[in-house]
Amino acid sequence: MKVTLEQTAYIAELARLSFDDDELRRRQDDLNRILEYVEKLDELQPDDVEPLSHPVENTGRPRADVVASSLPIEDTLRNAPDADDRHFKTPKAISV
Repeated sequence: MKVTLEQTAYIAELARLSFDDDELRRRQDDLNRILEYVEKLDELQPDDVEPLSHPVENTGRPRADVVASSLPIEDTLRNAPDADDRHFKTPKAISV
């Protein structure tokens, strides 16, 4: 399936993007390459593949929860753009 220039312009319009003619042709080429790649996925034969409950087999065990020393506060706050004696200072993230 090939994407036409008109379809590319329509997709750009839906995404509220504006391109000049050259850029629109490049986006058309990009979309066509993406679709060619997706069509290659149809060639795969996953019939012999067992379904997985998780993509990575987790055979390890969690490490022990051991209390260890941490960095001194002075070293931790050294590169902070803004800090007081014991805390990082950041801009307000939530406005009420």
